[in-house]
Amino acid sequence: MDQIEEIPAPTTREAFEREVAPSYRPVVMRGVAREWPLVAAGRDDVGEALSYLERLDSGVPTDVMLAPPQERGRFFYAPDMRGFNFQRRQGTIAQVAAHLRELAMQDEPMGVYAGAAEAAVHTPGLEEANPFLFAGTATGATTRVWLGNATQVSTHFDLSDNFAVVALGRRRFTLFPPDAVGDLYVGPLDVTLAGQPVSMVDPLAPDMETYPRFEHALERASFAELEPGDAIYIPTLWWHHVAARDPVNILVNYWHNDTPHGGGFVALVHAILAIRDRPEPQREAWRAWFEHMVFAADAPASADHIPLHARGVTGSPSPERDSRIRRFIASILTGGS
Repeated sequence: MDQIEEIPAPTTREAFEREVAPSYRPVVMRGVAREWPLVAAGRDDVGEALSYLERLDSGVPTDVMLAPPQERGRFFYAPDMRGFNFQRRQGTIAQVAAHLRELAMQDEPMGVYAGAAEAAVHTPGLEEANPFLFAGTATGATTRVWLGNATQVSTHFDLSDNFAVVALGRRRFTLFPPDAVGDLYVGPLDVTLAGQPVSMVDPLAPDMETYPRFEHALERASFAELEPGDAIYIPTLWWHHVAARDPVNILVNYWHNDTPHGGGFVALVHAILAIRDRPEPQREAWRAWFEHMVFAADAPASADHIPLHARGVTGSPSPERDSRIRRFIASILTGGS
């Protein structure tokens, strides 16, 4: 397992988009948020970082996940796959912070995780006081806060590019490239822990007898240990497992460059319905269609032989074409003509 590449932080968001993003590789940027007031508050005293968030708390409840101590911070499915090994509750950021203060004194605490709390709603003023250079408004990024104890987020992917900044505590990121999907033993697509499908394998204690192909995934895995003030960039569809390693941990993240309407994931699920279970000759025929019109290097030119005004759903990207595609798909799925 190799370490994730570390780079000096670019000086502008435009430089990041030009010099880093096109490589489609995760990178670590050390110390880019070292001067954040939130990071500085927790540098000598964990309680000060919690107090910082408590002072900003709007009182709006957010989603909180609670797992019993025997799960050791791993939020996952129940053993029989008929539910989950945790409960969902609601609480304010201040309530979660107070609970974490208590749990930090226990040898075997329950797992607590408040995730994806929109900063503008739950901690107004946080993003203005702790700005992140690469997540400007042009990217469509939303600042989100993650607060918990020593927990782990199961291996998953995002449909958006992701910047994650460690503000308090240490986090270990383990990443797998998108083409490792066949070796990760993906769980249910439509019943998930918190949105995206997850790998069934616990990378901290892999069961190689049940999941033997995971060995190949590990051969292509990379990892990074992040300290407060460090940031990691994770491109869309890169699988990542995140382990928070201290009794209290705070992370701020920015999903950006969102793919609208579910992106390729919706197309994938529909392809399971429409193509996967057809006879092999038909699947191969559809493979040729997808290669010609979607995946080939010259796919964007696949309709160039048609006059511009007549290309319809195969035309070049535009709001009008995208709207036409959505109407066309909706008409087919609802039995229209």
